[in-house]
Amino acid sequence: MNFSIQAVYNWYRNLLRNPKYRWWVVLGTAFYFLLPFDVAPDFLPVVGQIDDVFLISLLVAEISQILIEGVKARKVNTEYNQAAHDGNVSSAASTIDVDAVSVK
Repeated sequence: MNFSIQAVYNWYRNLLRNPKYRWWVVLGTAFYFLLPFDVAPDFLPVVGQIDDVFLISLLVAEISQILIEGVKARKVNTEYNQAAHDGNVSSAASTIDVDAVSVK
């Protein structure tokens, strides 16, 4: 098994982006942060806090990214709804272009 920090980061990030598991991961991270017994125990002077700082910074970065994407999506949706309400939406904006391929 090939272990890397990038693999752990991708796994954690994908769990946070899944709405089904998001709050479980946030609560688990908070619980891990508060426990004195973890990968590097907190009673060790510097090493004990490194894993906690890494995990909290990763959590804050990913949650802020999710919030930013949500705000952007809400803004686009609001602008589209306002344009639709005003009658300024062209038919091209509500049309989906599909390339169909026949199956034989």
